[in-house]
Formats: sequence, C-alpha cells, structure tokens
Amino acid sequence: MKVLVIGSGGREHAIAWKLAQSGRVEQIYVAPGNGGTALEAKCRNVAVPGGDPGALAAQQFLVNFARTENIDLTVVGPEAPLASGIADLFGQAGLAVVGPRAAAARLESSKAFAKTFMAAHGVRTAQSNTFTDYGAAMDLVRSHFAGPDRGRPLVIKADGLAAGKGVVITSRAEEAEATVRDFMQEKALGDAGSTLVIEEYLEGKEVSILAAVQAGPDLDPNTARIIPFIPARDHKRRYDGGEGPNTGGMGAIAPVPDFTEAAQKDFREHILEPTLRGLQAQGLHYRGFIFFGLMVQDNRCYLLEYNVRLGDPETQAVLPLMASDMAELCQSIAEGKLHQYELKWNGGFVCAPVAVAEGYPGPYRKGDLISLGKEKIAASGAQVFIAGAALDQGSLRTSGGRVLAVSAPGSSLEEARSRAYSAMDAVRFDGMGYRRDIGAC
Repeated sequence: MKVLVIGSGGREHAIAWKLAQSGRVEQIYVAPGNGGTALEAKCRNVAVPGGDPGALAAQQFLVNFARTENIDLTVVGPEAPLASGIADLFGQAGLAVVGPRAAAARLESSKAFAKTFMAAHGVRTAQSNTFTDYGAAMDLVRSHFAGPDRGRPLVIKADGLAAGKGVVITSRAEEAEATVRDFMQEKALGDAGSTLVIEEYLEGKEVSILAAVQAGPDLDPNTARIIPFIPARDHKRRYDGGEGPNTGGMGAIAPVPDFTEAAQKDFREHILEPTLRGLQAQGLHYRGFIFFGLMVQDNRCYLLEYNVRLGDPETQAVLPLMASDMAELCQSIAEGKLHQYELKWNGGFVCAPVAVAEGYPGPYRKGDLISLGKEKIAASGAQVFIAGAALDQGSLRTSGGRVLAVSAPGSSLEEARSRAYSAMDAVRFDGMGYRRDIGAC
C-alpha cells in the first residue's frame, strides 16, 4: 500500500510515523514534508511546486503525482489545502482521500459559518455576534466596556484562517478597539479579518478532542459516525504558568485526567451528536478528521472551535497511544466504512513539550544546527517529531518557529512528564526555548 501525506509540520511527521508502523504500508510520500519525515522509516519527501499545497497548481500536481505513483490513499494534514478544495479535486479524480470537502471545511475556514452551524443544530457554545461592518463592531466593544459586564474579557476572532493569529482575548477596552481596527481596517490578517466574530469569554479548562468522521449525502444516515479519540490538552501560552503571548501550541498531554466521565457524556450529548446531525442535515461531505476545541466547567462542555483536521501538537501526544492500525483507520474513513471500525487505545499517558526557536511566536531565528542525543532520547522511550526543521547535508537545521516536539510515554502523567523532559535535555540548538510545565498546569 502506498500512502501520500500532505503537509510539512509536526502533525504530519506524527501521522507518517504512525502509518509507517502498519504492515499494510509499503511506501509513504510526504508532500512537502520536513527534515523529520525525510529521515522517517518508509518515508520520502516530495517537493511541491511553490511549496504551498494550498495553491491550486500544487494541488493539481499532487493529483497527478497520486495517479502516476499509483497512490492508494492520501491523508491531508493542514487546513489550508482542505479549505481550498484539495479533497474535492482528489474525489473528482477518483482517488481515495482522507479530508473533508471544501464546503465542510468551512467549519474551520469561516468562524461565522461555524457559529451559524452551531446555532442551527444546537451545539452548545458561547454567545456571539458576527460583524462585517467596522462601526457596528466598534459599537459593541465600546458598549461592553462601558456596561455592567466591563470586567469580563471579550473574545475577538477573525472569521478566516489566520495561522493561529486570529483570536484575541482581552479585558482592556483599548486593546479590544485596537484589535478590531487592526483586523478590519488595517487588514493585519488580510481578508481573514474582514468579518469578525465577537463572543463572550468562557471560564474553565480547555480540552481537545480529535475524532474520525464519516458523514454526507452519499451515506446511509445510519452509518454516519464521529468516533472520538482519547482527550488531549494543548498549552497555548509561550511561557510557564500560562504567561506570555498565544502560540500555535507549546506542548500537549493525553489523556486528560480531569476530563471526567460526566464531562465526556456531556460532550457527546451537547457537542458531538448535534455536530453529526448537523453534517447530515446540511449534506456536508466529510471523510476525515475533526477537532473539537472545548471549554469545560463543572462537567459542562462548550465548543470554542472546530478544526477540520487533526490538531497540532495534540496529534503528537495522541497517536503514540493509538493501538489501532492508522492505515486501516484511514482506509475505513476514505471508503465510508468507519461504522464498522473499532478504534483501540493503549493505556498510560503521553507528555509532549515543544521546543521553539528564539523569538517565537514573533519573528524567529532560523538555520541553527540541531543536536539530538539519541541514546538519552531512546532511553527515555521518547519520540521526536520534527515540525520546523530541514535536512541540510545530513544535518537538521531549524526552519520554523515551532521546531520539534518530544513525546514520551508513561504509566502515569508524572512519569510521562519526567521522561519527556529527560529527553528534552538531550536536544540542543542555539536560541532554543520550551516550557517546563507541560502537563503540570
């Protein structure tokens, strides 16, 4: 079996690593991949014209590549290609692909669409308003901070994809007004900020649920499924204790000890099942993965956002605990046989702190040589998943802000944390930074 994985981050390295464990898989192509996938067993990187698999020319190249190389299955990692319709192109070409069609991918590519979907189908979420008019958005911000709820923060979200930079949580009127101005007038995020969703701030603890999905008008409604993975928790802030700016993720753990059975039941009843009903009711073709970003308070779950793919870095914490064959799972999704599949998990925990380049999440340095103490990493049982590093004459050098994740297992969360940080001590590159409290807060 030949598999094509589309993407270049740590998530795609973890997907390729897990696929390579399958006895069914002979060869994995990763387009464009990174320095880690270049070194992974059974893997070979494929250069993408222009380097961006979200561009139409690159997608047409990938369809032709899949035909020429007789690819049996394609797994799409990032959101941008899904939003621009890569799963549609593969489907039209008669090629098996794991990823929702563009119409369903709007659940991530448009926060306004997602909010409308949630309201229509009874998915529990924060109260919100959507704005295309700058003056109306400013009026709401000013009235909020002049009213009785002025002590509560506001959440301001750019409607479109913004590479993790489109959400601002603030309790200061000046910052809220500046954010609206930057997004809508100054076009700091391009067209992604032309429409804003402004919503109430929810308190609680965040939990990430990744899941496999099959839904759509071509299915017998009785076979539509969303099968959740074990829960995970991402740590978004740059510094220990949840301080500093938001990032794409400084590390993750799985599973989540405080995500109780009562909370899991609430999640199914008020978020998962309404989402599945909504996908079917709106005739959205979905064969892929979904990410539920939750806020949990007193065992009540609220949906913060959908992602239409596996999360990053949650994937690097979750997949090492998967007992099932990843290739079999992906094949069942693509073929519409997920309802016949039983997903299995190993016990224990994984802790996966992320090492970042100096300056991240702002402008960051690149080109630094990465040293991996392989013996110490192996002794800890950890796996290093490369995200922002390229292979240069046999050596890994930094090329992105989030450089790598060190994912370590343990019978307890404490053991997993100890092993992860022991392995992280064996990683070196100039300007390297990481949080020391992943899983401890």
